[in-house]
Amino acid sequence: MKVTMAHGSGGASTTELIENIFAKHFKNEYLDQMEDSAVVPGSGRLAVTTDSFVVTPYFFPGGDIGRLSVCGTVNDLLMSGAVPKYLTCGCILEEGMDLDDLDKIIESMAATAKEAGVTIITGDTKVVEKRGDFGGIMINTSGVGFMPEGVSLSPSGLKEGDVIIVSGNLGDHHAAILSGRMNIKNNIKSDNAPLSEMCRSLIDENVKVHAMRDVTRGGLGTVLHEFSKASDCEINIYQDKLPVSGEVGDFCKMLGLDPVYMGNEGKMICVVSGDDADKALSIIKSSKYGENATIIGVVKKADNSGVILHTSIGGTRLIGPLYGEGLPRIC
Repeated sequence: MKVTMAHGSGGASTTELIENIFAKHFKNEYLDQMEDSAVVPGSGRLAVTTDSFVVTPYFFPGGDIGRLSVCGTVNDLLMSGAVPKYLTCGCILEEGMDLDDLDKIIESMAATAKEAGVTIITGDTKVVEKRGDFGGIMINTSGVGFMPEGVSLSPSGLKEGDVIIVSGNLGDHHAAILSGRMNIKNNIKSDNAPLSEMCRSLIDENVKVHAMRDVTRGGLGTVLHEFSKASDCEINIYQDKLPVSGEVGDFCKMLGLDPVYMGNEGKMICVVSGDDADKALSIIKSSKYGENATIIGVVKKADNSGVILHTSIGGTRLIGPLYGEGLPRIC
């Protein structure tokens, strides 16, 4: 069966779609009430975020738009030090989308939410007319997390001597999406993943974390540029330390891509006090999805902020933000 305009009418077809797909996979005590809003237990300080996902194709090596929509929003909450708790799910469907595909995507969302320890508590569905460039489905997820007492992370808090850790190999998601669109055959899979375990462990073990950020669109270079500007510090990173898999490295050479600016969906930058660098690295490496974590650089006080890449041949290169358009509809 296919999605029809009747599925967006608010009538019987809409109810059938919600009951047979969304409610089936997202079933919980809050969503089951089917109210216009969900009333849930709260906390003193909340972290709130929202994100929209338009990736094409919506199934890709290593994941799909459903898993991506949960990972992206959960990871945004985690980067503030919050404990993610609740998600909303808004879906815009294109007339003619296969209902079996939709069922797989929502099932994937439910499984990823369970892995991340969050509950999808409310949502909305709309259907639009078929159009050539839509892609079948777009998803918006908003997230709410609870802030632990005393936790406050910000890139403005970077200090001289801090150490920069990347939680794993760069460029996997970007390369997987581009490979699919260009019909390039390889074994590269997206890294889309919730980073709950490593983030919570760092906070629970009282590591002196000054900032965290998931490395998505714009890549490592853009995030570090923002960190440097916010803290008025110089960040030095080392090309030989950047973690890139052999297959992604070959893919980059073939297409002239730079892993420093490639998008990821399951990697983060963590900036910690130099005194806690080894402890933090050990925690991340022992966590799910962190086995390839690496220390890639240090923070220095300088007359001018900026990001300096020390190349493998002994030179230096100034790293700015990504300019122009990167890979569109990557997330």
